[in-house]
Amino acid sequence: MMKVTLLGTGTSQGVPVVGCDCEVCRSTDPRDNRLRTAAYVEVDDVRLLIDAGPDLRQQLLRERITKVDAVLVTHEHKDHLAGLDDIRPVYFRQKRPMDIYAMKRVLDVVRKDYDYAFKENPYPGAPAFQLHPIRYDKFYVNNVEIQPIQVRHLMLPILGYRIGPFAYITDASFLAETEIARLQGLEALVVNALHREKHYSHFNLEQALQFIDIVNPKHAYLTHTSHHMGLYADVAKILPPNVTMGYDGLQFTIDR
Repeated sequence: MMKVTLLGTGTSQGVPVVGCDCEVCRSTDPRDNRLRTAAYVEVDDVRLLIDAGPDLRQQLLRERITKVDAVLVTHEHKDHLAGLDDIRPVYFRQKRPMDIYAMKRVLDVVRKDYDYAFKENPYPGAPAFQLHPIRYDKFYVNNVEIQPIQVRHLMLPILGYRIGPFAYITDASFLAETEIARLQGLEALVVNALHREKHYSHFNLEQALQFIDIVNPKHAYLTHTSHHMGLYADVAKILPPNVTMGYDGLQFTIDR
């Protein structure tokens, strides 16, 4: 059994957006409040965190998460990486360095941004990271097989991840046919849908739905959604039966 929790489903600004007075940002529906995008995947006794944005502390507290075996990072933009320091209490509890998997380019940013964690004599209380450079080959966290998926975010190569019958893709604007082939036979897919208008570096709603039709998972969930998409309740009414508008705290299970 696999359990997935959407920790955050918002864009780099989150929702509500600071200073915005639109109906979404003023909404009292909790499904319209979106922290920065991240997910938590539980596979048997293995716990995987996908991305670690600036809202990570709040997300870990809300979901009462106390165990993380590894962090899978999609790319180096701060809405996906700025919360790594918040993993310290988990690291202290587990008494071992936190394993982080990402492309070498991304890990170089981790070393730069969190240089205090890599000092020869780090200060007491500093985090400890074990960095694992990956490309496009399968790798394992404990006994869980993970297949990186090549994604393009405008012109920036980033990663999605397939874990058994589940795949997580965010910030995508293009996937090659070879990568789409790696996504066949999914039970569940999480994919970004920024808003309704076309965007230069993200799928909009129409593109996300077209992508879902091509991949043909049993069910799909939309994430990385901005306030320009509209109210959750309104968008949910126009989606196909096999597509759910994601929201923070949404959980679903998958048989492996």
